[in-house]
Amino acid sequence: MSTVTTPDGTRIFYKDWGPRDAQPIVFHHGWPLSADDWDNQMLYFLSKGYRVIAHDRRGHGRSTQSATGHDMDTYAADVMTLTDELNLKGAFHVGHSTGGGEVARYVARAKTGRVAKAVLVSAVPPGMVKSEWNPAGVPIEVFDGLRSTLAANRAQFYIDFPTGPFYGFNRPGAKSIQGLIDNWWRQGMMGSASAQYEGIKAFSETDFRGDLKTIKVPVLVAHGTDDQIVPYPASAPLSIKLLKHGTLKTYEGFPHGMLSTNPETLNPDLLAFFKS
Repeated sequence: MSTVTTPDGTRIFYKDWGPRDAQPIVFHHGWPLSADDWDNQMLYFLSKGYRVIAHDRRGHGRSTQSATGHDMDTYAADVMTLTDELNLKGAFHVGHSTGGGEVARYVARAKTGRVAKAVLVSAVPPGMVKSEWNPAGVPIEVFDGLRSTLAANRAQFYIDFPTGPFYGFNRPGAKSIQGLIDNWWRQGMMGSASAQYEGIKAFSETDFRGDLKTIKVPVLVAHGTDDQIVPYPASAPLSIKLLKHGTLKTYEGFPHGMLSTNPETLNPDLLAFFKS
């Protein structure tokens, strides 16, 4: 099992497939999942000749269930440890949901030459919580509810969440995909309840406006209009205004988990951005 060890002793698990001299793509998963959430994309881009890498965030999947460090600064620092260990240069970084926040913070601080492009998919930047600067944001009480539900019965919560709003299976006429639901549950239950509980604060209350303003490389912002987890009006259109070289791609009616429900649309669009 491939791991890197951070300065505080946390072991970060990662997958690394493809030729070592090929263009690297690094995938950053959402809460409370793992690198396995990227299997579809990793196989797709591996078939296109890329080197594909995905890690389990600390406290998630097969990485150490650390007691501390469940914040965006540490998440980004862990990615720096990984990219330094693998000596990645000119990489493409793709983040979904919480992983999009991790990408924004990492890319804003990355060493020169490490990053060529970035993609934020259904991502939490510029900031999820309702505030004076983001009145369309989500009330803090919603996130308090997530914490309470997780603490009360995490196993049931991790069935209800993907069965309902995450993939949009709660919409009239939507066809549920049991495999996606079961895999979401499996990934979530692999991780630490404590890390996932603390991670709710990290993905919901972090302000990414400074990160977005700092990023100099091209960034694709992809978001579905029927995202019930990270509402479109409070995220993608605001992020694109802060980026120096941003491109917004909107997917009408697509849900938060659109990378899994609609990979036949998303994967070619990512490929086109990488080749542009």
